[in-house]
This record gives sequence, structure tokens and C-alpha cells, in this order.
Amino acid sequence: MTHPYCSAEDIQLLIDEAYRIRIHNLNKSIELAKQALSHSREYNYPQLTAKSLNNLSLFYMISGQHRQSIKLAKEAIELYEQLQDEKGVASAKYNIAGVYYKTDHYHLALIYLIDSLIIFKKYQDYHNQARTEKSLGTIYEFIGDIKSAIRSYQNSIDAAKKVKDNNLISNAYNPLSGIYLKQGDITKASELIERSIRLKTESGDIRGLAFALYGRAKIYIRTGEFTKAEEDLSEALKIHLDAKEALGTGMAYYRKAVLYKAMGRLADAKIEALEAINYSTKLNTTFIIIKCNYLLYEIYKQENAPVVALTYLEKFLQQKEAVINTQTVKVIENYDLKIKMEALEREARMQRERDEMMEKKEIAEKTAKMKQDFLSTMSHEIRTPLNAVISISSMLKQSSNQADRELIDSLQFASDNLLNIINDILDFTKLDAGKVQLRMRPFEFSELMRRIVLTYEKMAVEKGLKPELHIDRNIWSWYEMDDTKLMQILGNLISNAIKYTDTGSVKLNIKKIDGDEYRDTLRFMVSDTGLGIPADYFGKLFDSFSQPESITTRKQGGTGLGLAIVKRLIELHQSEIFVKSELGKGSVFYFDLRLKRALPEQKDNIQTHNKIQSQHILLAEDNMINAMVAKKLLSNWGITSEHAKTGLEAVELSMTKCFDLILMDIHMPEMNGFDAAAHIRNQRNPNSQTPIYALTADITAEQQSEYVNYFNGFLRKPIEIDKLQKALLGA
Repeated sequence: MTHPYCSAEDIQLLIDEAYRIRIHNLNKSIELAKQALSHSREYNYPQLTAKSLNNLSLFYMISGQHRQSIKLAKEAIELYEQLQDEKGVASAKYNIAGVYYKTDHYHLALIYLIDSLIIFKKYQDYHNQARTEKSLGTIYEFIGDIKSAIRSYQNSIDAAKKVKDNNLISNAYNPLSGIYLKQGDITKASELIERSIRLKTESGDIRGLAFALYGRAKIYIRTGEFTKAEEDLSEALKIHLDAKEALGTGMAYYRKAVLYKAMGRLADAKIEALEAINYSTKLNTTFIIIKCNYLLYEIYKQENAPVVALTYLEKFLQQKEAVINTQTVKVIENYDLKIKMEALEREARMQRERDEMMEKKEIAEKTAKMKQDFLSTMSHEIRTPLNAVISISSMLKQSSNQADRELIDSLQFASDNLLNIINDILDFTKLDAGKVQLRMRPFEFSELMRRIVLTYEKMAVEKGLKPELHIDRNIWSWYEMDDTKLMQILGNLISNAIKYTDTGSVKLNIKKIDGDEYRDTLRFMVSDTGLGIPADYFGKLFDSFSQPESITTRKQGGTGLGLAIVKRLIELHQSEIFVKSELGKGSVFYFDLRLKRALPEQKDNIQTHNKIQSQHILLAEDNMINAMVAKKLLSNWGITSEHAKTGLEAVELSMTKCFDLILMDIHMPEMNGFDAAAHIRNQRNPNSQTPIYALTADITAEQQSEYVNYFNGFLRKPIEIDKLQKALLGA
């Protein structure tokens, strides 16, 4: 039969409605689930087919159609496994477990329930954890492990509270009440069962209410309130019969027989017990039959009918031995699953901790991305105008008179100082993110040290000082070094020494303390006769943004990042820094580096100027002042250039002629430098193999791994003359 077209959304609504109304109209739930299954199969929705099979299995399990329930659950499991839906498999296994423990196959129920619980905990599915824990509690209670039963019922309540499901909370209150009743704590038992009844009444769960009324009736029987017990059991039985709730019906008949025996209405007790046996035999609910046989034995014994009484006693003993003991043994044989479940709980806690760590890691990564975006923008916006200031002042100095040259020197010093502060902040952030690596290359050692000290000579002279350099004669002439990092380390230490010294001396001493055939260990010592550092401040000296308040004034200034950067750069060299200091007498900072000896670089016999002149390059730069500065600098070297104001213009110009080299800004309108470089590299044009260098104020540009291969190198703004010349020499 062909149905009117049903969308996936329509079928999902059927499934949801069937599950929602199961608590008060099980027959309608079965009807809707069948419709959903038919539509899902007809329109080939595998996921919805599996859900429909699973729901129908649950409803058949509740109504006592056990064989059909297991058949549908196994079909659902097969489909869920094809869909790789672990939670679906767990839910179907839960249905099978429900059939098994209701038909007294407790060992099989235990296996299926624990398998389900493992998956529900993995996915933090608290709704299904609550259902599963409640069922496990029932099994533990049956085999006499009351401690584990209470724990499972409490776990069920805790999980149900997390999803605010009062029905599930009530489901666990009911059996907990029964345990306290057996232990003689009637007050606690009454308190829990009344909570259960109240929650079921509020939620409208009629089926659940019937089980709660049954639980209260047990308490009334114990307290001798027989009339109230009969009212509750009669109402519970009516609900179970109307809902075709198999297990509940058998239980209610049995409990009425117990009530009537307690009231002395033995004839009525026998009728109810036989009705319970008749009903439970059809459904194979053995544990109710066993209880009824023992009750009938007691009734006939009380009536002084020993032959009949003995018949029921023999039935009871045979069934108990055949079923109860056998099942208990099987449960015990599988009881290592309980240990497995406890291990699972530990694993679940660890998984939650891992998930929390992953969440924190994700937040940290997002924060790092935001920080990188901010740094990218900040470095570009600040360094771009600085590029113009520093480059223009450098060019003006070449043609200025002595008076103007002094003013330009002051301008350059102020600009360099501002640039150093910005670099400190940006470099510290890169070091903090672990994105800095050493780039070792051969350098003439003495010349590099001389240049470093000379850089800070003007700063020292203004304070009446002259920095001194002392190099051990045993030191090799050339080493492989990261000159930039070493200049940062020594520059920070020397500038700090000058900053905190008003009289006396500032010295850089370097001596060889160890070595072999290929490497030397050198000790670098920067000493001063300045203010000194309090001993109790040594522990915080290398923290970021840290400066000793007792000796720091605005005269010294600075970011408080210098020594933090020094420490991390030295650690990058697999070494550490030490300090000795005495207030009023000065300080000594020292560290050791193990450096590989190198041979002198072979100088190119062709003069740099002659080699790079007559080149024709493409300059992509949106800032007109910086473009003017760069073109003027290149012109001084005999280089002609064409200017593109945007990345798109750069791509268009690259299609028209071949350039010797392309200098590409990164932050440009219309198309950024990354995308422009990618277009030039990937499109057929005269410049697909032309060297492209990023000329950028963005210090994060080199970290864009998806674009880095499009560039031959990254040059920073303000323009570093020697590095730009090397790029041009390689073109």
C-alpha cells in the first residue's frame, strides 16, 4: 500500500509523538510507531527506520510482547551498526535487557545493560543513563546486592536530575522506597513513595503512577492500613489492565493476594494468586509465579490442607532451584561486568576531564587566533607609518648639513626607540606562543659584538658612560649564530645596564669556557655599576611586565618585557640566564651558549650596487608615503619599479610583463598580498616563477602556513636595508 508522501520531518514528528504518549496511551504509541516504520521504509530513511524499529521494540517490551520486542530490537541494532550510530545500538540493547530481566534472564539483562551504559556514559546521555541505572538496580536488588542496588538507584536519580526529568526521578524513588521498607525504615520508605506519586501525578504518567501506587500499597500492608492498600492496588490494577502493561498486571494481582491473606480473606487471596499465575505464565514472568506458589503454600497450610499445600511447596522449590538459583549463578559468573562498569565510571570521569580540557584548548586556540589577528592589525598599523619616518629620515640624513643632521639623529633615535618597544611586545607574544625558531648562519663574531655595542654607544654617551667590549683571544673568529636573536638578548641586557647606571661603567665580557673540535661554549657577561637589584626580587626579575618598584622611576621607562624576552630567547638556545647583584654596587647578568665554529663567508667579487642596478621590479603597496619611500630607495640603487596600489592591480600588472622581483605588501584593499601572490603563482603569466618577497609591517604574516610557500621570503617594515639588498641579489 502506498502512503501519501511523508518527509523526514513528518516521520520524526510521528516518532516523537509515539514516545511522548507512551506513558498514558501505549496502544496509540504502537499504532504511531508502526506508521513511522512503514513510512521510513517506503521512502528509504535508514536512520528513521532504525528509530521506528527501536521505539516499537520498546512499546512491545512494555506491553509484554517479548518475542516481537527482541526481534525488532535486533533489526534496529543491525541497522544502527550500518549507520555507525553507537547511541542507537545502546538504546536497542536497553530494550532487549528490559525483556530479559522481566522474564528472569538476569545474567543476559546485566550484560546488555552494562554494554548500553558504557555507550550512554561515553556520550553523556543522562536521560538513558537514568533509565539504565534504574534497571541495573532492579537486578542487583534481585540477586541480593542491596548496596549496589541503592548506588544504581541513586545514580539514576542523579542522572535524571541533570536533565530535569521528574518521571525518571520518580521511577528510581519507587524501588528505593521498597528497599527501605525491607530494612524496616517505614518513614523513609513512605517519604520516597509519596514523592514518586506526586511527581507521576504532576507529569501525567499514568503507567508510572500505577507502579508508584503499588509501592505505597506495600507500605500500607506493612502498617496494617488494609483499606488504603486495597484502594491503591485496585487503582493500579485497573491502570495496568487498560494500558496492557503485562508486568505491572501480574505484580498487582500477586500483591492483592498478599493483602487478602494478611486480612484473613483466604478465598479471595487464592483467586488473586491463581489469576497472577495464569497471567504470568502467558508472559513467562517466572519470578511472580514463584512468589504466588509460595503464597498458596502458606494459604493452604493455614487452611490445614497439607496435601495441596505440599503440592505448591514442591512447585515453589522446583522453580526456585531451576530458575532463581540458576540465574543467580549465571549472574555471579558474569559479575565481573560489575567491576567493568566501575572501571567504566572511572573512564567516564576521565573522558569528562578530557572533554573539559579539549574545551579549554578550543577556547585557548580561539583566544590565540583573536590575539594573532589583533597583533597582525596592530603591527601593521604602527609599523607602517614608522617605516616612512625611519626611511625618510635615513634618506634626508645623506643630504643634510651638520645642524640638520643632529635633529635627524634625534628623530631616528626616537623612532628606533619606539620601534624597539613595539618589537618587544610583538616578539614576546610570538615567544609566548612558541612560534619562534633559531635561524643559524655564519657570522664574524667580533664584528657582530662590536656592532651590538656600538648601537648603544649614543645612549651611553648621553649619560656620560662609554660601553666597553672585552673578547677572549681564544674565541674563534666565525660561528654559526642567529644574529637577530643574539642582538636582542645582548641589546636588552646592555640597554638595561645603561638605563640603570648613572656613573661608572657598562661592560660586555665574552670568554671561552669549554670547547672541542667543532664547537665552543662561550660565556657572555653584561656588568654594570648601577643601582643593583634587591635579592628578594630575583625570583620575579624575568617575569613579563615586571620591574622592581624600589629602583624604577619613569626616567628608566620601558615595557617591562625585556628580561622576559631575554630569558625565553636564551632558553631557545637550550641554556639559562643567571644574575648577581648588590644594591648600590651594580649587577652582572651572564649566560652560556654552545656555538658551532664556521668558516668565513666568501664575498661576491661583483659589487652589490653593480649587481642589483638595472633591475625592474613590481612594488605592491597601498600606502602612498611608503610607496614613495621604497621607490626612492630603489631608485638610489639604480632599480626601476612599477607601483601597484592594490593586490588586484599587482595581479593585472604581472600578466603584462616579466619582472626581476616582486615586493608584495600584505594588507591591501580589493585583494590582499596573500591572495595576490597565490594568483601570480597559480595562473599562467610571465611571473609565475618570479621571486616574490612580502614587504610587510605585519609580524604574523610568516605564520600563515597555507600561503608561506608562495613567497621566497618575508621582509619587515621598517625596511631593513641589508636584508632587502640580499633579496635583490638573489633575484
